[in-house]
Amino acid sequence: MLDQALELHPQVALRPEPFGALAYHYGNRRLVFLKHRDVVAVAEQLAAHPSLAATLAACDIAPTRWPSFEQAFASLVSSDVVRVRSSEREVVAS
Repeated sequence: MLDQALELHPQVALRPEPFGALAYHYGNRRLVFLKHRDVVAVAEQLAAHPSLAATLAACDIAPTRWPSFEQAFASLVSSDVVRVRSSEREVVAS
């Protein structure tokens, strides 16, 4: 998962909250709670970096925390909040 290029699903909207954010998927109508602001910051930056690991590094997430982020983003992929970027889509400059 760390070496994969990820992005927020285009049908997902993030609404900032004091605890982190609410992620609403307009396609499947699923609501997901992002309970940490760090997870929200990483999710918002995914498209600007070539991999999840690069995004974590750019967001100054300590490498000791990467396994928990890897697990969190695997869950977000299975919920369709985040998806693997196809090879045709390029990194978006922020």
